[in-house]
Amino acid sequence: MKNLSVDFLRSFVTIAQTGSYTLCAERLKRTQPAISLQIKKLEQIVGEKLFSREGNRLTLTLAGSKLLEFGMKILTLNDQAMAEFGKPQVSGNIRMGIPSEFSTTLMPKIIRKFTQSYPEVSLEVHCALTKNLLAEPLKSQFDLILSLQETPDAQQTGHIVTDQLVWVSSQRFVTTLPTKLPLIAAPAPCLYRKRAIQVLEKHHRQWQIVYTIGDLNGIQTAINEELGITVLARSTVPPGLHILPPSPQLPDLGQIGVCLENPQKVRSEAIELLARAMTTQLAI
Repeated sequence: MKNLSVDFLRSFVTIAQTGSYTLCAERLKRTQPAISLQIKKLEQIVGEKLFSREGNRLTLTLAGSKLLEFGMKILTLNDQAMAEFGKPQVSGNIRMGIPSEFSTTLMPKIIRKFTQSYPEVSLEVHCALTKNLLAEPLKSQFDLILSLQETPDAQQTGHIVTDQLVWVSSQRFVTTLPTKLPLIAAPAPCLYRKRAIQVLEKHHRQWQIVYTIGDLNGIQTAINEELGITVLARSTVPPGLHILPPSPQLPDLGQIGVCLENPQKVRSEAIELLARAMTTQLAI
């Protein structure tokens, strides 16, 4: 029985996330030839080609996409196991800024697992629009910032994953979708609000902002009251809400990127462990 190397998998997953052998080497503090050798050995173990090149673009093969799913799970279990055994207690205080929609769906699961593994680490989480998180005075207050990219760029430092934007409504609202779309959105300059308006105007669809609120819980309540529809990243859609497929009335919204930044370049074991946990979990 062949065995998969965790080191090889970590390099493979990092390349898949960054789209670059060079960025992978920088992130893992290895040389690029060493990373290349690991990928060659991993391909020999699985007996498949994992990456292909189209010009300067590095993409996963079908086998690579399959292995990525397994690799994410294996690395998560490995890191959780190592957090339990043979390590000194990690402590510290981490200040983190995130978009509000991530605070309701994805982040609680990630934070729960992290705090169970590192109970001495204290987390302070602040929710705001990406533009505000990345601008002063907020930016300088955080150790980590989870932010959105209007145009996904896997080459950008900190890029984690590309996510699809989707139209979201209540199940009952679907059957009575009006010609003039009633939109529920966060205040400008919300990226989702901007994308919805741009796409609808490009396709000459009628729309109206009927309710503006910056909190995802408030947006969800408004949707359940059938005030209108909204736009969210697919991975952040709360249970109970309905994703509407693209149609002539609801054009495709395109994609966004999700990034994790360390704005102050402060390094500590606690910060690096949380960053690794978030990167691994969000990319699954």
